[in-house]
Amino acid sequence: MPAPLRDLPQEAIELIKGFEGIHDGDPTTVNLDPYLDPLDIWTIGWGHAIVQGGRMLRGAASRAAARSLYPGGITLAQAEALLRGDLVDKVRDVQRLVKVELDDGQFGALVSFAFNCGVGNLGQSTLLKRLNEGDYAAAAEQFLVWNKGRRNGQLVELPGLTRRRRAERAMFLGEDWRAASVPVSRGLPAARGRGAPPKPSKNLKNAKKAATPRARTTRPKAPPRPAPARRRAPRTTP
Repeated sequence: MPAPLRDLPQEAIELIKGFEGIHDGDPTTVNLDPYLDPLDIWTIGWGHAIVQGGRMLRGAASRAAARSLYPGGITLAQAEALLRGDLVDKVRDVQRLVKVELDDGQFGALVSFAFNCGVGNLGQSTLLKRLNEGDYAAAAEQFLVWNKGRRNGQLVELPGLTRRRRAERAMFLGEDWRAASVPVSRGLPAARGRGAPPKPSKNLKNAKKAATPRARTTRPKAPPRPAPARRRAPRTTP
């Protein structure tokens, strides 16, 4: 008897949502419309690839076909339904491919990987081979290999994929995936949030205070007080 489908941890769903984003191909309309993802695939909602005739629609030439499948766009609730439907398939496929025990973090990381890279790639990967051999540490390092995509026919590293693979690796290892996904620039974490500069440390604040001379306000000197008048002794007449 096959095992029942496993529930996907909410943290894994949050990771997937965070990296897929909820983009809108036409902000002038009320609902969410199809858009082109970084790999030139027509997508809608949270990373739902648009398929027609058994193939994914790609490139600007397929814009009309993609829009015809979702002429009025979709609501946020419908985007959530599409995502969860896609994830059911990936949960089933990961359970079928993996032959070793997985905790929630390991399972969630693999489902995110399969959702992004495809079940076929997971099935043929060194990641899965090492995992099914019981070498969890080697499997974790294999996440980082999958950070490239094809642009104009060439395989190039995509910064978004690098961040996602770091996050999935961290989740697989039971670490903080949010911290692992922060972009790194010159050895320092990049700005947090959207355009928000990082808060300066206390040491930096103190250094700035020491380096910046304080403006001195000078009070005008008070005029000298006049000396008290000397009283003359009264003259006496003989």
